[in-house]
Amino acid sequence: MEFTEGVRFDSLHLSPEIIRAIEKRNIEVSTPVQAGCIPPMMDWQDVIAKAPTGTGKTFAYGIPIVEHVDPEDESVQAVILAPTRELAIQITDEIRDLAAFKPGVRTVCLYGGAPIGRQIDTLKKHPQIVVATPGRLSDHMKRRTVRVDTAQTVVLDEADRMLDMGFIHDVTRLLDKMNKRKNLGLFSATISREVMDIAWVYQRDAAEITVREDEQNKPDIKQFRMDVPHDGKADAIEKILNETGFDRCMAFCNTKGSTERITKFLQMRGIDAECIHGDIPQRKREQVMEKFRRGELRVFVSTDVAARGIDVDDVDIVFNCDVPDENQDYVHRIGRTGRARRQGVAVTFISDYPAKMRIDDIAQNSLVQIRTCVILRKHIFQRFVFCFNLSHCFIENGADFRSVSRSCNGRPSCFLRNEENILAQILVTIFFKTFALCNKLVIFSFKCTGNIAKENQSNDYLSIFSGRDMSP
Repeated sequence: MEFTEGVRFDSLHLSPEIIRAIEKRNIEVSTPVQAGCIPPMMDWQDVIAKAPTGTGKTFAYGIPIVEHVDPEDESVQAVILAPTRELAIQITDEIRDLAAFKPGVRTVCLYGGAPIGRQIDTLKKHPQIVVATPGRLSDHMKRRTVRVDTAQTVVLDEADRMLDMGFIHDVTRLLDKMNKRKNLGLFSATISREVMDIAWVYQRDAAEITVREDEQNKPDIKQFRMDVPHDGKADAIEKILNETGFDRCMAFCNTKGSTERITKFLQMRGIDAECIHGDIPQRKREQVMEKFRRGELRVFVSTDVAARGIDVDDVDIVFNCDVPDENQDYVHRIGRTGRARRQGVAVTFISDYPAKMRIDDIAQNSLVQIRTCVILRKHIFQRFVFCFNLSHCFIENGADFRSVSRSCNGRPSCFLRNEENILAQILVTIFFKTFALCNKLVIFSFKCTGNIAKENQSNDYLSIFSGRDMSP
C-alpha cells in the first residue's frame, strides 16, 4: 500500500509515555512511512517498507518496539540489525529517546571495533532491545553472552545495504535462531532481489508499505557535476565553500587513501576537516562523528562506511570526490543533504573518462538531472576586464538567463557601486549576452577593488547554485 501523507501521533493510540517522548522532539505529525508501518507492527504483523532516505524509518519500527517491551521481562524481546556500526549507534540513540519515559526499558548496542568486554558487561544488565551489526551479534552468540531466541520482533534496517555487503548468510542464520518471533520488519530505501528472497522465506502476509519520492517527501537536492583534475578537488571544495559560506559539508571518497589525502589538502588550506574510514579506531570515529553532529566540524570526509550511518538534518552540501561504483551508493551519499525538508546541494567531481561514464549511467538510471558546473579561472578574463579581479565564475547548463536579467533589473551593473565605469559595464554585459545565446548562465564572483558592491558579490551565485528561484 502506498502512503503519501502522515497522521497525528495522538491518533495512533500510543501510550502517554511515547507521546511525551515524541512531543519532547517537537513532533506532532508522523511521516508517511510512520503512518503506514506503526499500525501493522503494533498488531504484530510482518512489514516490508520501501521509503526514501531521511523519511523517519527508525521511528516507524522503534515506536512499536518500545510499546511492546515488557519492563518486567529481562529477556531479549526485540533485535534490530544494521549494516554499519555508525547506523547501529544512531538507532540506539533514537530508541533510548523513545524509551526515555518508560522506566525499565533497556537497550544495548553491539558492533565491531569496540571492546567486547564492555559490551558483555552491558548485556549482564539484561537489556530487552538489542541493536547490533550481524557480525558482532554472531560473535556474542558464539560466546553465549546473549540469547536472541526469545526475541518477538526482528527488524532489518537498510536491508538492501546489509545484504549487498555480504551479510546474507549471517542474517539468515540469525533469523533461523529467532524462530519464536511474532513479526519481522524489513526497511530499506530500495527493495533488491535479495530483500525479496528474505521476505518470501521469513515473512507471512506482510504489510507492504511504499512511500514514493513525490514533491512532499522527495529530498530537495540540486545535483551538479564538475570536471576537476585529480589534484584540483581540494581547490574546488575550497572555492565553493568560500563563496557560499556553507558551514556543514560532507565529502565522500572511494578509498581510504583518497579520504586521507583530501582531508590533508583541506587542512593545509585552513579548512576544518577530519575523516573516518575502516582503518581508524572506533573511538576516534565516534569522536569525529559526534563533533560533526554538534556543528563543530565544517567538512566531514569519509568512505561509504558512513553514507548510511550519520543522521544530521542540516548538511548543506555533499561532495563526491570520487564517483561511487554503485548507483545506490550515490543515492545514499547525496541523501545526507536535503533532509527535514531543507534544500541541499550535491557536487560530483569528474576527473577522467570512466568517471564520466559512471555519472552518465547514474543520471540515466536514477532519472535525475545532474547539471554541469564549470569553474573558469580568473586569468581567462584578466586581459578583457582589467579593472576587476574575477576570482571565478560558474556556468550552469540549462539555466534561464532572463531570471538573472530580471533580478538585476535588466542590467549587470547591479554589481557595480561606481556607475561611472562604463567600459566595465559594457564588457560585463557582453559576457552575459554571449553566454545567454548559448543557453548558459554565468555567475560572476568579484573581489572588491573599490567600485564593487561587496554585499552583492555572492548573492546571485548562491541563489543559482543552491537552486533558489530568482524569479520575481
